[in-house]
Amino acid sequence: MNTNTSGDTSLKLRSTICLLAAALIWGTTFVAQSIATGLLAPYTYNACRFLLGFFVLLPVAVITGRRDPLSVNYRSITHQESASAWKLLLAGGIFCGLCLFLAGSFQQTGIQYTTAGKSGFITALYIILVPVIGIFLKRKCSPLIAPAVILAVFGFYLLCIREGFSINKGDAITLGCSFMFALHILCVDHYSPLVNPIQLSCMQFLFAGLLSLIPAFIFETLAWSDILACWIPIAYAGVLSSGIAYTLQIIGQRGLHPAVAALLMSLESVISVLAGWLILGDVLTRKEVFGCVLVFCAVILAQLPVGSRTVSDPAANSQR
Repeated sequence: MNTNTSGDTSLKLRSTICLLAAALIWGTTFVAQSIATGLLAPYTYNACRFLLGFFVLLPVAVITGRRDPLSVNYRSITHQESASAWKLLLAGGIFCGLCLFLAGSFQQTGIQYTTAGKSGFITALYIILVPVIGIFLKRKCSPLIAPAVILAVFGFYLLCIREGFSINKGDAITLGCSFMFALHILCVDHYSPLVNPIQLSCMQFLFAGLLSLIPAFIFETLAWSDILACWIPIAYAGVLSSGIAYTLQIIGQRGLHPAVAALLMSLESVISVLAGWLILGDVLTRKEVFGCVLVFCAVILAQLPVGSRTVSDPAANSQR
């Protein structure tokens, strides 16, 4: 038996399991977010989940950083190199954190007026938007993106547009979340090769959490009793979605082609619908189900490899 072949198969299997687990966590997080809307104001909830994600990832970022030359605490780093690394990490944390703050704000506000499943599928449109925005940044675009966009638009119409050509307020707000996640992915794609990725994720959660505190203090009433009453949805999104799922993503992507990894992670949209149906009792009409199918097909189409390159590799760097 070929040992290398066996090892590659085992690595791919472990990687696949890791990414499926991440997709499962991210998909069911929409349920946690939906439950949180009845217990805690959106900015307060996001501040809690992002800051919790920061504290969960902080020890991982410190430990892994000692072995990474791109980290701020690499064991052989000089003082000058450390200062330069900190500048890059802070810049990446600020810009990625700003995008994550806006995306999370749109998402948590929008989910108050729509279902967990619809929120999951609308959010998944970021995979289509990444290469579309990339066109304006003069990035090369696959010929498959055009039909993927057409499918996505038609799917979004069936999923969200009601009689009289009106759109649910929650769906419209969540579309803004999808756009901000696309910008976030492009921002992460720019900074992740320059810094330690776990430290970047840790720093973006810190800034996203701090930014969420500002409108929370201004527009919402902060009460520890409300936060404690919502501790399960906060812990689920902060510990599992932000901390564990992102770590699983890093492990899983090492053993799989980026396009395959992105396809596995895009299953979160399907899982969000199933979780909303099983846990919350959400029901979609036939038209909405067909819209979900079209959006999912568009997501898959946008990730199919063309030749030796993938359509949208940056989307494989997504973080929730």
